[in-house]
Amino acid sequence: MLLKSTPKISSMTIWLLLSLTTVPLMFFFIFMNNTVLIQWNLISIFSLHISLPLIIDPTGLLFSFIVLFISANIMQFSSSYMANDPLMKRFIHLVLLFILSMNMLIYIPHLIFLLLGWDGLGITSFILVIYYQNPKSLAAGMITALTNRIGDALILLSIAWMLNQGHWMILQTEAAKFSSPLLLAITLAALTKSAQIPFSSWLPAAMAAPTPVSALVHSSTLVTAGVFLLIRFYPALSTSQNFHTLLLLTASLTMFMAGLSAMLESDMKKIIALSTLSQLGVMMASLGLALPSLALFHLSTHALFKALLFMCAGAIISSSHHTQDLRILGGLTNQMPLLLSSMTIANLALCGTPFLAGFYSKDMILELSVTAPNNILILTLLFISTALTSAYSLRFMISLVWSPSMSSPFHQTNNKDHNISTPTIFLSIGAIFGGTAMSWVLFPPSPEPFIPLHLKMLAILFTMTGAFLSTTTMMNKTKIPTNLAATLMYHLSTSMWFLTPLSSQFLMKYPLLTSALLLKTIDSGWNEALGGQGANLLSTSLTMKAQPWQNNMITSHLTLMSLTLLLLLLI
Repeated sequence: MLLKSTPKISSMTIWLLLSLTTVPLMFFFIFMNNTVLIQWNLISIFSLHISLPLIIDPTGLLFSFIVLFISANIMQFSSSYMANDPLMKRFIHLVLLFILSMNMLIYIPHLIFLLLGWDGLGITSFILVIYYQNPKSLAAGMITALTNRIGDALILLSIAWMLNQGHWMILQTEAAKFSSPLLLAITLAALTKSAQIPFSSWLPAAMAAPTPVSALVHSSTLVTAGVFLLIRFYPALSTSQNFHTLLLLTASLTMFMAGLSAMLESDMKKIIALSTLSQLGVMMASLGLALPSLALFHLSTHALFKALLFMCAGAIISSSHHTQDLRILGGLTNQMPLLLSSMTIANLALCGTPFLAGFYSKDMILELSVTAPNNILILTLLFISTALTSAYSLRFMISLVWSPSMSSPFHQTNNKDHNISTPTIFLSIGAIFGGTAMSWVLFPPSPEPFIPLHLKMLAILFTMTGAFLSTTTMMNKTKIPTNLAATLMYHLSTSMWFLTPLSSQFLMKYPLLTSALLLKTIDSGWNEALGGQGANLLSTSLTMKAQPWQNNMITSHLTLMSLTLLLLLLI
């Protein structure tokens, strides 16, 4: 009984923390709009002072509010989704550690203490990805952990380089003159955590974790930690000459690659993961356009509808005999109307449909990208990726709603389960009204660019074009050509531009072959012959050959003495 009540107690605790955070959030945003820094001196030895600083500012409070709101709903969802799990207690403790690590990263501006939250996210994510303890989960957990370790190593280098500045405080980086390697290390660390090119392959692999973990990871915790770190460091990073160009190029390529891969993917959870990758590219593009407030705005709205998408997908997978292949699922409207309605709202918000959560931030980012002096190639990739987002989202919904079901029939009871329906309704309300509330209340109105009408409608035009092409292709069942170029494009997209094999098999193949060659030539070759085993074999063989001479001791001694005398006479 205690085991089953653990998720509910955890959910109620997070709701309590959320209610305690709401009051200072509204106070700081609406009335004061300033920052408070609290600092505790932990140890003071002569001139050495070790202190723990806490920062309470509008940016951190808003993001912490979003994290706690989504976590409370996911914990309530987990009480039904993971009800039959024998290790429920361990799962809840790991998720709570995950949430704690993210809040440490938000509230602590000290780079060494921030490393605790940064590494805590990496360790707990690895344990949660390998939660089901099978070879596939272990492989996914290893690629997740090893890719994130690159960012961890770069953060450690940043700490060492900041020692030359005489401090480790993020708030003091504006006045300090940063070196280029330090700026590059922080930027690359954020790119690895946010799975930007060329570190993108671990994000779809992390789908091996339970669905509540995926909802938490892809909405507001692990992958958004890199974006949040860049927002914190933005005043210092923006002084670098090539920072904005690097982010824009990386973000546009990541969005385009993720969109192409999602168009050819059939796994439901991987499509949602690739959509996360695309939206992370939108946030990085906003930072590349020197718009950190819009990046935080899109980060907050994206968290609401992405958590809703994963929760609805998890409930559908659980109810359909654990099937997550879109080619098998279909015709779910009558069986689960609430979940399909919520998923439709989340997908519309993802596409940037007017007046839903994703519209206010995404449309503004695309409009300002047109007015900024950018390369035409980057702009083209941004708008084509927007069309691909609507294309794969509509393909996703057509496969679930209008396509015939290829699986065995099942009875739907999720609409009667309040632990699933209540979080779904809360997040649906956030996906509908979250963008409006944040744009009216929390974020100051951004100056609208004066651009011609055809440029103003460009984002909506590309969204509608992608939806039209996707509908036409699926309804007419258009066959993909089988020539060499189409086959190469298919394999290029399904393997995420070969990033998946390049970051796993390619990196391991040649070191393993070299190790096998060295084993045969050295360890099992001359080293073994001249080493301890070779000396053992030589002494054993000589002993075996000398054994017959020792059978008759008198005869042997007389023979040896006669041979010795004969040899002496001859000499």
